[in-house]
Amino acid sequence: MAPALDLYLAAPRGFCAGVDRAIKIVELALEKWGAPVYVRHEIVHNKYVVDDLRAKGAVFVEELDECPDDRPVIFSAHGVPKAVPAQAAKREMIYVDATCPLVSKVHIEAARHAENGLQMIMIGHAGHPETVGTMGQLPPGEVLLVETPEDVARVDVRDPGRLAFVTQTTLSVDDTAEIVAALQARFPAIVGPHKEDICYATTNRQEAVKAIAPKIDALLVVGAPNSSNSRRLVEVGRKAGCSYAQLVQRADDIDWRALDGIRAVGITAGASAPEVLIEEVTQAFRDRFDVTEQVVETAQENVEFKVPRVLREPRVPAVGEDV
Repeated sequence: MAPALDLYLAAPRGFCAGVDRAIKIVELALEKWGAPVYVRHEIVHNKYVVDDLRAKGAVFVEELDECPDDRPVIFSAHGVPKAVPAQAAKREMIYVDATCPLVSKVHIEAARHAENGLQMIMIGHAGHPETVGTMGQLPPGEVLLVETPEDVARVDVRDPGRLAFVTQTTLSVDDTAEIVAALQARFPAIVGPHKEDICYATTNRQEAVKAIAPKIDALLVVGAPNSSNSRRLVEVGRKAGCSYAQLVQRADDIDWRALDGIRAVGITAGASAPEVLIEEVTQAFRDRFDVTEQVVETAQENVEFKVPRVLREPRVPAVGEDV
């Protein structure tokens, strides 16, 4: 007889509106222009999603230099430095920007503060595509990166009275609050965002994890190792009192020995993890345990972002093209 297990499914979990939109952009581009369509960087941080789009005809590259002039290119949901679309325009390429609108909002904030003569401090992770893209909205030296409260103590600014800050959208809400407090303590005049930069989906998924953490012995987060918001969910689970939290891409990654003797497990997923993978992990538990499932919902999401107009318009055939 299979041992009993309580399974708590966090809600919201998985895909957010920005990820949905980015994937749809690649699929619609393939429909409109045919394969291959080039994508600069992973469209979202999930191997399953990227492999699926690759099978449909998407070609993933690291830099624009790897793309031919005569095929469409799509910029990932994480955003790109200003120099990238400028280079694509110079080469007269067809390009579609799949940057999440909530990341674009941060780009616009940074540009507005710069126009007002403020130097920017960005709270984010060095090397993450979103951080690179946001810092690349302004000239070198205009955006300073901090990752921890300790970084705040060391950051060398031009004028302590002329500063503003923005944040990466996928950070831990609690950790970011500590860094913001350190910034405000050192630079009392620093200007913050009108509205929280950390996106609704990141916040909602973290709140759902906090809600299930006291009920569970272990937490599994379905997501990719390079997914910032997925890794933050693991950290949030641990800080909320869950002694064992593991990031898994697929059911095959589950460390069953570490789960030996447990009675309650929580499952959630990062914003770029599709429901099919969450179901795969859930089914793996059903196959091994006598499972009682409970959904713990802390928020409802009904956000939807439109795809760019170029993908909503019919393609005009080229001169002499058979149709």
